[in-house]
Amino acid sequence: MTSTAALPLPARTEVAIVGAGPTGLALAVTLAGAGIDFVLLDRQAEGCNTSRAAVVHARTLEVLDELDPSGALTADLVGHGVPVSRFRIRDGARPLAAVDFDRLPTAHPYALMVPQYETEAVLLRRLRALGGDVHRPYEVAGVTQDADGATLTTATGETLRAAHVIGADGMHSTVRTAAGIAFEGSAYEESFVLADVGLDWAPGPREVSLVFGAAGLMVVAPLPGSTLGASGRYRIVATVAEAPAEPDLAFVRRLLDERVPGQAAVRELIWSSRFRIHHRVAERYRAGRLLLAGDAAHVHSPAGGQGMNTGIQDGYALGRALAGGDLDGYEAARRPVALRVVALTDRMTRVATTRNRALRAVRNTLLPALAGIPALRTRLATELAELNYR
Repeated sequence: MTSTAALPLPARTEVAIVGAGPTGLALAVTLAGAGIDFVLLDRQAEGCNTSRAAVVHARTLEVLDELDPSGALTADLVGHGVPVSRFRIRDGARPLAAVDFDRLPTAHPYALMVPQYETEAVLLRRLRALGGDVHRPYEVAGVTQDADGATLTTATGETLRAAHVIGADGMHSTVRTAAGIAFEGSAYEESFVLADVGLDWAPGPREVSLVFGAAGLMVVAPLPGSTLGASGRYRIVATVAEAPAEPDLAFVRRLLDERVPGQAAVRELIWSSRFRIHHRVAERYRAGRLLLAGDAAHVHSPAGGQGMNTGIQDGYALGRALAGGDLDGYEAARRPVALRVVALTDRMTRVATTRNRALRAVRNTLLPALAGIPALRTRLATELAELNYR
């Protein structure tokens, strides 16, 4: 995703949004639709072209419908993705349980597998159609506030005055630091490997697989746009005790051979990264005229693919709160959602990665039995799709 030539920074605005990822873009689109003046800043000269987050859940697609009632915004994104209606849990190659989305009460009964840069590009196109854009590259070095507003100062010394400043600037948020808001929680011991690969995958592209195992958690999910002949394109996410900074083809092959023996043949490594995951929630979402959304407000395990979705929904909710003058209601509505998502993904991660043989045996016995109960299966599908957060 690219941006146009740098836009000059105005002296004043109603809402300054720091960070033009999916959260900041969703907020900007919401404000543009409501006719509220804003400036959206990002420190990068252009949007990232790596895939990072790769799933858009049903509730997020409903939000896109609300941002563009014509349906064009959602159709644009769906056209760049792969709808998947099943989430399957495995222990190695052995299936344990399946969670189906196709009967959920929504216009989008599936998980849409699509690279994050496509999601950002679709939101940016909508923003530009509404007359907005991203101001790049502007790195915010400091934020101060007083009774009448807040002032942003960039790394190059420029200033922007705003009635409210929104931190959509990620886990290491400058805005959250300026607001003095604690980021409560801790880090997982393991590192996470993220890779997009050309893969022959025995279960095929009709499902997202969450793989349990003593060696760690692994997610295998289909991606669109394969140009790799007989191989499909897949996203791999895996916990590793100590992953290399740049996992190579041989490393990813070993991971799959160890954790899903006989199920996968890696043909090509397209992109890879290593990262550390925390499970944290901001103590508050607001300090005076400074507010938080997305990863600046909450971070958690990638199990279930909830992060970007929760952030986009934050952006939409905050935009509506700013338009309606109910900023306290924003925190009251969205912080409990973050706590719930963090708890769910933490439980999924710890259940998936337990090294205790007795606990693994109990888990592998209980899961198929529980998955056979329709009400429980529907409840988990609804939770993953974030339809409980309407």
